[in-house]
Amino acid sequence: MLTGHALWASCSTRDLVPGDRLPSWQRALSRTFVDVEVTVEQDRPWDGELTAERLGVLQIATQEFGPGTVLRGARSVAADPRTHLLVRRQLEGTARLLQDGRTAELHPGDLAFLDARRPFRIVLPDRQRARILMVPRALLRLEERQLHALTATVVDERAEGAAGLLLPLLDGLVDEVARAGPARREQLARTVVDILATVALEQSGRPPEPADLWERITESVRARLGEPGLGPQTIADRHGISLRYLHQLFQRHDTTVGAWVRTRRLEAAHEELVHPATAHRSVAAVAARWGFTSPSHFSRAFRDMYGMSPAQWRRAAGTARAH
Repeated sequence: MLTGHALWASCSTRDLVPGDRLPSWQRALSRTFVDVEVTVEQDRPWDGELTAERLGVLQIATQEFGPGTVLRGARSVAADPRTHLLVRRQLEGTARLLQDGRTAELHPGDLAFLDARRPFRIVLPDRQRARILMVPRALLRLEERQLHALTATVVDERAEGAAGLLLPLLDGLVDEVARAGPARREQLARTVVDILATVALEQSGRPPEPADLWERITESVRARLGEPGLGPQTIADRHGISLRYLHQLFQRHDTTVGAWVRTRRLEAAHEELVHPATAHRSVAAVAARWGFTSPSHFSRAFRDMYGMSPAQWRRAAGTARAH
């Protein structure tokens, strides 16, 4: 049975009567991770041991189970809204993970990702032991196409690249998170997530980049939207990267440098035009304040984005306030 509290739980089937073991194990896995169905071969002995702890943004669990199969089918996905990523680090024995049309054969030391938002299957031919990290999908900063390329692929610590360097460090950090006091736990947990994000980016075919590069660049650009000369080369030089790499970075976010800057400028002007404190400023002055050197170009771009001219928008907002 599953015992513990909101931040820690454990389950063992060893002391349960045979008829209670499978339903209890299935409930334990579903409560700890996501809704799943468990099947075992009735003529083969099996048992399950599970410990899980929530540590900051992570849930870390160690699970021993097998032989058997764990299935998250379409019905479970529809009934269970949890959309975390499950990161499985095989410790002993073997496991076969199936998702998105791929199969990953895990051996001790291997790691693989599963996306709880889509069906998956885990086949365990014999008793095995694994560590499973449950991570909010947003923290890995992956696009959907990258997630589809990542799931059920083997990350081998013996391979070259980030995985070979970071997976041993990951194990040590996970152990340290479990031992750390509350003050350090959140910081260490986020370090673990950053390592997972780097490994995931490399595994999905995207070159690793500093985790905060996109945030640093966009924050810097937002602070300089009023500079008329703010262009791709200026931005690239400010952040010490090549112009080509800057364009690639924005392409990964399904946009271009020019389109992103223009949209942010239009959004800022859109907000300022209806602010009571700036009612005395002309449309041209507002346009210039947000980096538009041509009032006519600003008006065309504004109309294309909002379906009306800047003057019409200002009048409509004023009429709405008056009522």
